[in-house]
Amino acid sequence: MLFDVAAVLSPSGVFGGVAEAFGVHEISRQISAIVETVDPSTQYPSVFGGLLGGLFSPVGSGAGILSNASPHPSDVGTASSARLDPFLIPHLSGNETLDRLTVLSGSEVAPFVAGKRAEIHRLLLSPPRASSVATWWGSLPRSGQKTLASSASEVVGNLDGVPFAVRDKANRLTLSRSVSQLEISIESGIGRAKLVEKRHHLDILTQVTKTLERESGKPQRQLLTLDPSGEVRAAVVVGDLATADYVSYLVPGMFFTVQGQMYDWTVIAQDLQTEQAGWLKTLSSTDSGLSGKTAATVAWIGYQTPGVLDVASLDRAQIGANFLGHAIQGIRAARVGAQPFVSLVTHSYGSTAAMMELAKGGMTVDALAIIGSPGSAAQSASALGVKDGNVFVGEAAWDPIVNTAFYGSDPGSTTFGAHRMDVAAATDPITNKPLAAAVGHLGYFDSGTTAMRNLALIGLDQSALVSTGSPADATRTLADAR
Repeated sequence: MLFDVAAVLSPSGVFGGVAEAFGVHEISRQISAIVETVDPSTQYPSVFGGLLGGLFSPVGSGAGILSNASPHPSDVGTASSARLDPFLIPHLSGNETLDRLTVLSGSEVAPFVAGKRAEIHRLLLSPPRASSVATWWGSLPRSGQKTLASSASEVVGNLDGVPFAVRDKANRLTLSRSVSQLEISIESGIGRAKLVEKRHHLDILTQVTKTLERESGKPQRQLLTLDPSGEVRAAVVVGDLATADYVSYLVPGMFFTVQGQMYDWTVIAQDLQTEQAGWLKTLSSTDSGLSGKTAATVAWIGYQTPGVLDVASLDRAQIGANFLGHAIQGIRAARVGAQPFVSLVTHSYGSTAAMMELAKGGMTVDALAIIGSPGSAAQSASALGVKDGNVFVGEAAWDPIVNTAFYGSDPGSTTFGAHRMDVAAATDPITNKPLAAAVGHLGYFDSGTTAMRNLALIGLDQSALVSTGSPADATRTLADAR
C-alpha cells in the first residue's frame, strides 16, 4: 500500500509537483485510509483526477474523498459517482481548510470563504509552515493561483511563503472589498451597537489605506499582511521585499495598534529605510561590493499588542512570537537562492516576543536590535537564534522600562552578553554630523539620533561601525566597515 501511495505522490506519478504539495499538507494519511479499501488499478484516476483541475473546472468525481472527515464506507464504495460536499464538513483545521480550498472549483472558492469564517480564521491564526506554503503555491498552475488570489484574497494575502507581489495585490483587494462592505452596511441602517462597531472597524481600515499612500519619489509600499478580523493585524513594506539585499522588520511593543499607530510606524520604517539608503551610498564609495545594494523595511504590527489590562501577561507575546516566526520563515521561503540579510528592530514588549521565538528556534535572523526592553526569557544573547553574535541593546535616558527585567533577564546587563548600542548625543565619527540623544521610551526612532544611525547600520551588516559610546568610536572610519 505504501508503495502505491508513494508512486502516486512522486514526481513521476499522476500529478508530480501538485501531489507533492498536497503531501506537504499531510493528506497522505487520508489517502492511506482510502487505499485500504479501493482498488488502485481502477480508483486512483477517480480519487486523484480532480485535484489538479479542481480549482479551475468542475471538481473530479473523487476529489471530495480528500476530506479530513473520515469517509463513510458507502462514500468510498461509490467514489466514481459521488463526492462529499465541502460546505458540510465541520471544524476544519488550518491545514485542512487550505487543502479544501485547493480542491474546490473556481466558482466554489468565494462561497466557501464566505461560509467558513471560523475555519478561515483558524487558518490565519495557525498557518502551515512557510516552506510548505511556498511548495504548494509553486505547484499550482497560474490560472489556479489567479483564482485563489481573487476569490480567497484574505487567505492568500496572509500566507507566508506566497510571493510578496501576489500578497500585496491580494491584501489590497481584501482592503478595498472590506471597506466597501462596511460602508454599504453602515449606510443601510443598523442598530446603534453594530453601527459603533462597524464604524470603528472602518476607521481601522481607513488608516491602513492612508498608510499605503506614498509621496512622489519615495520607495514603493507593499501591504504584506492584512487580517481584517478583530482589531486587525497588518504589515507594510517600504521598498521591494523581493529584491532588497537588506531587510529590517520593526516589531512594536505595548499599546501599538493598527488603528492608532500603523501610519506612524510606517513613517518610522520609511525613515529607517532612508537612513539605510544614505549609508549604502556612503559606504559604497570605499566598498564596491555595496554598490547597487538596496534595503527594505517592514512596519510590522502582526500581533495584537497588550494594553493596560493585560500588559503583565506574556500571552500576547507568545502569540506575537509565533506570528513573527512565520513572517521570517516567509521571507526565507520566498527568497530561496537569494537570501537577504534579515534583521529585527524590536522595541519594548516586542523585544520580549521576538526573543521568545529566537530562543525556542522558531526563526533565525542575521542581526537583532533590542531597545527599551522589559526583559527576556532567554538568559543570554548566545541562547538566541542570531548569527555571529549580532545582538545589540540600546537603553535611553529616562526610559522607565529598561533595566526592569520584568519578563526575565535584563538584555542590558553585562552578563546577558549583547553588544552595547549607543543612543546618547554624539558626533558621527564618519560624517561628522551632530546626532541627538534618544530620550524616553519612544525616542529611539527620532530622525537624526544616534539610535537611528546605529539601527540603520545594524540592519546593513555593519556591526564594526555601530557606536558604543566608548572613546574608540571617535577613531572609527569607513575602513572599519570592510
